[in-house]
Amino acid sequence: MELQRTQAVQEMINKRIANAKKFIYVTIQKEGYHCFPEAAHNPKLKTGDEYDVSHLANKHMHYFFIKVWVEVSHTNRDIEFIQFRRWLDSLYQGTLSLDSKSCEMIAEELFVQIASRYPNSDIKIDVAEDNINGAVLEFLR
Repeated sequence: MELQRTQAVQEMINKRIANAKKFIYVTIQKEGYHCFPEAAHNPKLKTGDEYDVSHLANKHMHYFFIKVWVEVSHTNRDIEFIQFRRWLDSLYQGTLSLDSKSCEMIAEELFVQIASRYPNSDIKIDVAEDNINGAVLEFLR
């Protein structure tokens, strides 16, 4: 009886390994400037109290931490992540001037670049300001 249970557990483990969704991920960090013009006028943002974020209307600097997951089809370097990180890093030269783009907008723009290179993969992108606040967008096939 114990042998049957052990075999059944091993079969379940093997099946879960075979069916696991596999991703590689890389991270990069870039200095950049952006602003949020609506913060100066929107009463939900310009509150005049401790929740006031109207200062975000002015151009300000962040370190943007970008983490990207790309689905792979097998476990032996389907996408070599050092090469992928170098490619991702090459998309952003120098200090970023992001105008009024949000973290979500940055992720959407980046998705277009990655999806054109890996069109058959699920992709997840995390863009964070100063590695404190950010957004995660998941792009499923």
